[in-house]
Amino acid sequence: MQTAELLGTVPLFKLLDPSERADLELVLKRRDYAVQEKVFSIAEPGDSLYIVGMGSVELFVKDNTGAKIILTLCGPGEVFGELSLFDGGPRTASAVCIEATTLLVLDREDLLAFLKRHPHAALDLLTTMGQRIRNTDEILRRRVARNINEEMEIRSTTIERIADVIAEYSGSIPFLFLNAAWFLVWILWNSAPFLPHFDPYPFGFLTMVVSLEAIFLSIFVLVSQNRQAAKDRLRADAEYEVNLKAELEITHLHEKMDFLTEELLARLPRK
Repeated sequence: MQTAELLGTVPLFKLLDPSERADLELVLKRRDYAVQEKVFSIAEPGDSLYIVGMGSVELFVKDNTGAKIILTLCGPGEVFGELSLFDGGPRTASAVCIEATTLLVLDREDLLAFLKRHPHAALDLLTTMGQRIRNTDEILRRRVARNINEEMEIRSTTIERIADVIAEYSGSIPFLFLNAAWFLVWILWNSAPFLPHFDPYPFGFLTMVVSLEAIFLSIFVLVSQNRQAAKDRLRADAEYEVNLKAELEITHLHEKMDFLTEELLARLPRK
């Protein structure tokens, strides 16, 4: 695939005109990498973006035990390292070629010069980045940064909310006293000799009413319990994701400390 055609498949540059992609092609640098050759390491300063022209690149981090956690595998037409291109910050992962790979490199200075020549192309890039940010926000909203109670409330139907209210009230002390008072009045009314008996002993109608009440209450309680079980599963998933995110952040800190230590040792005078 030619470079111009390849740029047309890259999501970051898909909104550019053919003439703009042709101009962008002129500032791209071609680099060839061997198998297992490292492109960059985590926490390294970076100011460039990479487009996979041929081959594949593995992005990964390491946990505090040294085990590799593979984040993604980039194939032809895919982009990585774009964050450092835009903000000039350090790398957030390590990249290594798992086969003979050809990469197209776009430096920050070349991008700025390209945007000066094509100012309206910046809107296309911003549109594409905005779409990616929206997708990222949606992923984050559904993952760690979420309130399980609010999420379950959004998913709940009217019947499920009614079941929650009934199940909560049926397990309360006021409901117990209300039923006790109701049964007592019913029995006394139908036992008193000076009152008309609408359900005389052995209180068959009361038995039927109590049975129906027990059946419907048990159904509402089971519905509410199922929703609570679903909420507990979501909460467990969220706790796992929080723990995983914390482990990754700690790993990044370890990687940065190792990088700073190596840089410091390299600058110290050797005896």
